[in-house]
Amino acid sequence: MADLVRWCFNPQLTIFFKIKENKMLDIRVANAESDALILAEHNCAMALETEAKLLDLEIAILGVNGLFERSEFGFYLVAEVNATVAATLMVTYEWSDWRNGLFWWIQSVYVKPQFRRQGLYRGMYEHLKSMATQQAESVCGFRLYAETENIGAHATYVASGMHVCEYVMFEEATA
Repeated sequence: MADLVRWCFNPQLTIFFKIKENKMLDIRVANAESDALILAEHNCAMALETEAKLLDLEIAILGVNGLFERSEFGFYLVAEVNATVAATLMVTYEWSDWRNGLFWWIQSVYVKPQFRRQGLYRGMYEHLKSMATQQAESVCGFRLYAETENIGAHATYVASGMHVCEYVMFEEATA
């Protein structure tokens, strides 16, 4: 965390950090008009890099816009370094009846290769934790899943304060 120095905080959901090499990091909630395309591009790049899957960009754009049209399901964060989009992530909501609160699921994390290992994810995660304290609905925790072989990402998440949980995921696709 020595590389990451808090510079100032704006309660309107934008946070600024100074990172390595005197670059300015701006973390903000994404919006459809200016961010849908880059979010979809990041989703395509992440799928190719982590799962060797080619996504259709047009379908990815529809998926991104689908979340913007349904804000009750979640939101996106964007991290800009010197006004260039460097990283993005999505948060979706899961109600926990055991805890009477929401888990924020962190998904679709993508940091452009030239910006990795500079504290961007940590900054975004800290921003999410700050946002969570300001919500009307109780946020009881944060969860994410990562590809089993993405060891670099695992290390980043552990260094950010998360731990491997005892759950195994199961899935059945319907489309």
